Amino acid sequence: MDYSYLFRRQHPEYQRNRQCWERCQQAYSGGADYIARALIQHVSEIDLEYAERLNRAYYFNYPRKIARIITQYILASDPVRLNADAELVEDFSRNGLRVNEIMRQFSTMLNVYGAAWMLVEMPRFSGSVDPLRRRSENIRPYVVTLSPLAVVDWAEGADGKLDWALIEENFFDNSNVYAPPRTARRRRLWTRNSWQLFEEENSVVKLVDEGTHDLGCLPLIHVVEADGYGMHCGHWFEDAVRISDAILNNESEAQMNVIKQMFGLLVISENFARGSRPARISGNSGESKFSHVLARSAAVWESSEESGITRYISPNGVPANAIRNENSQLKNELFDVVGLTITRETREIQSAESKAWDHQQLCQFLLNRVDMLEQTELAAWQLMNKYDPAVTIPHLAYNRDFAIVDLRETVAGLLELRNIEAGNEYQKEIARTAAGLLNRFQKTDPQVQQIIYNEIEKLPNIETEKGAEQ
Repeated sequence: MDYSYLFRRQHPEYQRNRQCWERCQQAYSGGADYIARALIQHVSEIDLEYAERLNRAYYFNYPRKIARIITQYILASDPVRLNADAELVEDFSRNGLRVNEIMRQFSTMLNVYGAAWMLVEMPRFSGSVDPLRRRSENIRPYVVTLSPLAVVDWAEGADGKLDWALIEENFFDNSNVYAPPRTARRRRLWTRNSWQLFEEENSVVKLVDEGTHDLGCLPLIHVVEADGYGMHCGHWFEDAVRISDAILNNESEAQMNVIKQMFGLLVISENFARGSRPARISGNSGESKFSHVLARSAAVWESSEESGITRYISPNGVPANAIRNENSQLKNELFDVVGLTITRETREIQSAESKAWDHQQLCQFLLNRVDMLEQTELAAWQLMNKYDPAVTIPHLAYNRDFAIVDLRETVAGLLELRNIEAGNEYQKEIARTAAGLLNRFQKTDPQVQQIIYNEIEKLPNIETEKGAEQ
């Protein structure tokens, strides 16, 4: 059977956004490779000058800061995971990454690309599995995060759920110490009950492995920003990258202005230049040539009618300061456009209403992210339970309070709420809120926190106590 078409398939969304995703990925990574791509050469700039500017350039990685700070805000407090398997919480990926770290990866991918995938897998095994073998061979479900660049094509069934998906994999094998490493391009096809692994070598595609999982669904979770691709729009991170690129290029110009202030431009008279004897070029057949390069950093000639005084000139500091001020303004606009600005640089005192509106804007932005992450993690636990019913599905509660808390006022408010005569579940919820507040001000050990929540669940029923008193 000819499988070659599997390596040419691309989903329309993947085709439409691939270049943007790659650019956003490179901007997040930063470094010399990205500077070489993002730095723009002027029309009047010779290659020698551009090469120097390229070697001197540095990059303020604002895209990475933005992507990470959103995740840090959301996961500043550990989510509550009642009845979660402690072993899986500490090793969610089967290679040492905790569940919080996996969710940080997923959140950052979502910020950078506007879409992300999560794959839940189970290691292959044969025969029966007892508890001893399960622990010794670490046979259990695990979770892997995938960028949208890895999932090249997919389709949905009549029920609106994923019917199949095609994942690109880069195979690398260096297990044989006496042989050179082997690399290969692979694609794995997931269906609702099975998977197949294909490999391309010398333009020939072959099936190298296959198996079943019998879940009745794909072990993949696809999350897309509803106000981005869900509305057939681009992702806001692309705009953040373009503003960051403008800052990079402006900063490079300011830096070169500083260099030119230290090392001025030589101005010589035309008569001196014409009367000079240039050095003989080695390898030349006795002929000498005087080459004059007209560029921003090359020597400038003056005619005899002009001053005729050989001297150095250099730009003043005004252009560099103007560029730096422009960059400062661009940085403020960058964070404001993304939604992370909560204070404004102005001489006027910001009103309480304005501050509240800015804070509300930031909170709503983060709350939308929290909902997506909480639903994604819950779906991952549900898939793990499908693989292994022994894995319990925990009750998840991500932090949704991003306000600066005044402890005295908050505790007083909780005590007032406690005085309201309501049912037993209401009182337990007050106690859970107090336990969560305690964890915000002093991190509680997860085991101790679980004991506290268990004690709250065992609180005596208010109605029973009232009946006993009567």
